[in-house]
Amino acid sequence: MELIIGNKNYSSWSLRGWLMLKAFDIPFHEKKLQLFSDSFYQELESVTPMAKVPVLIDGGVNVWDSLAICEYVSEKYLEGKGWPKELTSRAIARAAVAEMHSGFSALRNEMPMNCRAKREVLLSDQAQVDVERIDQLWQNCLTRVSDNEKTGWLFGEFSIADVFYAPVALRFKTYGIELSDLSSAYVEKILNYGPVMEWIDGALSETEIVPEDEAGEER
Repeated sequence: MELIIGNKNYSSWSLRGWLMLKAFDIPFHEKKLQLFSDSFYQELESVTPMAKVPVLIDGGVNVWDSLAICEYVSEKYLEGKGWPKELTSRAIARAAVAEMHSGFSALRNEMPMNCRAKREVLLSDQAQVDVERIDQLWQNCLTRVSDNEKTGWLFGEFSIADVFYAPVALRFKTYGIELSDLSSAYVEKILNYGPVMEWIDGALSETEIVPEDEAGEER
């Protein structure tokens, strides 16, 4: 199995596909491409119609889009364990992931993932709304069932929901975003999670710079 990703410092969607495999101990070969280079598009042309990362290649199956990758891995290799077992929790987890997958565009545009940096940005009103919504969502998930807050994961055990919000936690750290105590603890949980620490180490070893993702000013 091969997972094609972009630069670890910047590619939040790559992190999601990579983290799904790492967190559930599924062996794979990692192939990293430099974002927006000529070779990036040439390499992807033959494996995905979208020319975007990540792409999972599993035998004769090519899966693009991070959510599709997570679903595929959960169904084929985990007997569905990528999602919470209990029906209501699973439905809420899927809704939370869908919200991240299709929403929060202001936050994504104004706070690009940049693992190496400590930056300061002046957020628009809409981006601030996005931050507040995520803070609220995390608190609701963590307090909905008592075991969730005890473990620190959004739905008691690590799930696709945590995969999808891990890059957001990294963004909040980079830009020094103030959150509720519960959400701040969740950010620290993500940052100290072994596979995420491994990803960050990889990002710190990179030297490529993507200017459009160097938002804000140093702090």
